[in-house]
Formats: sequence, C-alpha cells, structure tokens
Amino acid sequence: MRRIRAGVLDVAYRESGPPDGDPVILLHGFPYDVHAYAAVAPVLTRAGRRVIVPYLRGYGPTRFIEAAIPRVGQQAALGNDLLALLDALDLRKATLAGFDWGARAACVVAALHPERVSGLVSSGGPGYNIQNRVDFLTPRDAAFERRHWFYWYLNAQRGRTAFSNDPAGFCRYLWHDFSPTWAFDDATFARTAAAFENPDFVTVALHSYRFRIGEVPGDPALEPIERQLSGSPRITVPTIVLEGADEGVDPPEPPGTAAPHFTQLRRTTVLNGVGHNAPQEAPDLFAAAILDLDR
Repeated sequence: MRRIRAGVLDVAYRESGPPDGDPVILLHGFPYDVHAYAAVAPVLTRAGRRVIVPYLRGYGPTRFIEAAIPRVGQQAALGNDLLALLDALDLRKATLAGFDWGARAACVVAALHPERVSGLVSSGGPGYNIQNRVDFLTPRDAAFERRHWFYWYLNAQRGRTAFSNDPAGFCRYLWHDFSPTWAFDDATFARTAAAFENPDFVTVALHSYRFRIGEVPGDPALEPIERQLSGSPRITVPTIVLEGADEGVDPPEPPGTAAPHFTQLRRTTVLNGVGHNAPQEAPDLFAAAILDLDR
C-alpha cells in the first residue's frame, strides 16, 4: 500500500508492474474497493503495464487532508480527485478503467481532459457514466425507478439511519441486488467491507445519492464543472464499454445507445453471466478490454 497527497485527499493506492510501463489506473465503484481488481492487476502487469488502484474518497485508508473540506460524493468531485491523482503521480497520460463511481470519474476526466487519457474502459452502467443533472431530475419509468430503489431509500430518514447504523449489511445486500448471479463468499465480502469503516464513507455515499436527484446541494466550488457535465460532453478518446448481462441495476442498453456519446467507441460488449462488478466477476475479460485498446 502506498500513499500520496493529491488535491484534497491523502490517497491510499496499490501499485504493481514496472515503473516505466504504460500506466493504467483502475477505479472501483460503490459499494466496492480495490479488491475488485485483485485478479485484473496481475494480468496487466504481466503485459508490462504499471497498474495503480486507488481507494476513492470515503473508502479504506484514503483520507481528506482537512476537516473543513466538504464530504461530497458528486461526479465533479470524483473527476477532480482522479485528475489530482494523475498530477500527483506525474502522469501526463494514462489509460483509465472503472465501473460504477470509478467509471464515472474516468468518464469525467476523459470528457473534460482528453489530453490526459490514452484510452477508457467503462463498465457498471450505460458506458457513458456522466450524469446530466438537469435531465436526471425528470422522473423515469417505473422499471428504472424500481431498479434504483436505493436512491429513494437513502433519501428517506429511515434509510439514512439504517445505512448509517449498518453500512456493511446494507452494502452486502446491494452486492446481491446488483449482481444476482455472482456467488461471492463471506471472505470476499469481508475483505472489501473493511473499506467501509472509513469515517467518511457513509457521509460521502449519502451525498452522492442525494445530490444526483436534487435533494441536497453540491460543493459550490464544483458547480462550474457540474454545469459542463450537464451539457453531456462527448468523449473523444478510444473507448470500450462493458455491460453485464445479469446487471441488477443498469441492465444492458439497446445496441448503439452509447455510440452518440463517443467519437472513438471501439466496441460495446455484453458479458454473459456477469452483473455490476465486471472486474471481479470477469477479471480476464476486463483486463483483455484494457489491453485491446492498444490493438
């Protein structure tokens, strides 16, 4: 485990592979952690890549550097964190790969700072994981709202209390809900659940799901970025989208749905037997997608 000061965070991260290898940053989602990439990283290091896997804000040993920093979980903050990490590690350009929150951070940087991104693998959602905050305030059809029940649960006092009292229990249920065919064991969950003991985990997660439906304000300093993101900027770097066929929260979109958001979409692949956590459920396929960006 290594640490580095990056922007508003003291980031804990794992690094493997040759220091002079082409850098790849692997970004986990909610509610997961760096263990999602335990089987992906070795495949990439054997291919000569320098692999960096950070704990996101609010997870594991990563900490905010000052008490006064707002504990927000909005997409602009995640993107800023990733950009600051690139700067702190002196990486002028890197391949970014992630799912869920991690894919959102990667998409934000790829869209707003394409000169810093060699390629993108995005999973755990529709591929284009930037949220148009204005459009997202419009209610969706009943099927969408039902799959995203946890948004509403975490916006009710009852849900916030339950999550705060037992974050690990809530997150374990989400693992089953998001990936209904993934037969993970107790030890696998326990390794990741330790990351939820971060003192800011609950606060950051609650803000994320309350902000996106307009129930709480964001950090005013991030408002210019949020306005940019609400314009749905196109992503111009080489991209591969992975979707889990057994996704419990964001099932595969109709073919071609993601294409208008990308100018260099190499492929969209639906992974059979895979749910929300593609790198942990199908590590070889996830790693192969990263390596395919160079072909």
